[in-house]
Amino acid sequence: MSERAVLEVIALSAEDAVAAQSGGADRLELVTDMAADGLTPPRETFAAIRAAVDIPLRVMLRAADGFSAGTPGDVDALVADARALRAEGADEFVLGFLDTDGTADLVTVERLAAELEGCRWTFHRAIDRAADRDALRKSLADLPGLDTYLTAGAAEGVDAGLSTLLTEAARAGEPGYEPQVLVGGGLRLDHLPMLRAGGINAFHIGGAARPEGWAQPVSARAVGEWRAMLDA
Repeated sequence: MSERAVLEVIALSAEDAVAAQSGGADRLELVTDMAADGLTPPRETFAAIRAAVDIPLRVMLRAADGFSAGTPGDVDALVADARALRAEGADEFVLGFLDTDGTADLVTVERLAAELEGCRWTFHRAIDRAADRDALRKSLADLPGLDTYLTAGAAEGVDAGLSTLLTEAARAGEPGYEPQVLVGGGLRLDHLPMLRAGGINAFHIGGAARPEGWAQPVSARAVGEWRAMLDA
C-alpha cells in the first residue's frame, strides 16, 4: 500500500515517548491518569516529552473521567490548561465532550477550539457515546483545526464497531466526514487487514504498547510489532 499508516501511541512520560518513537510511532497522545481513561497532563510532563522526542504530540484536554466537561468553572480550568500548554509549545490537542442528551457539547468544544486558534485537534471517543454519530460529525464540521476522530466505531470497542468504522471511512470527503478516522479502543493486530482494506490508515494504541500492563512503560518491541504489521 502506497500510503504509510499513522501509528499513534499513548505516552504518560518521556520514557514512554522515547520507546514509542524508537518502535516506530508517528505521533503520541499525551495524557495522565489512565485510571480515568486519560486526563490533561501537567505542563512539566509535556515539556519533558517535547524535549525527548521529535515526533508530533497531541495533548489531552480533559479534567475528569467521562465525557461531560463539568461545570462552567471546570471549563474555565480547561481553557486555562490549553492556554498554558500552548505557551509551553503544544500545538496539537485531543478533546471531546457531550451534553446529557448525547449531542456534542458545542459550547465547550467551540470555546476550546477558539482558544486553540487553528491548532490541529482530535475529537476523541466521545463520538462512540453520541446519540447520533452522523449528527455529531455534521455539528462539528466547521470547527477550525478538527482533523481527526478517534473512534472504535462503538462504545464497546472495535469488535462491535467494525462495520461502523468501514461505513464511515467509505464516506470520506462528505460533509462531516473530512477528518481522518483514527481507530482505537480494543484494537488488535488481527483487525488491521480488514481496516486497511477498507481504506483506514490511522491507528491508536495504549495498552497494546504495554504487554506488562499500564504500571509498566511502553515497550519499543511491542510498538515495533504494530509498525511492522502496518508496513507489511
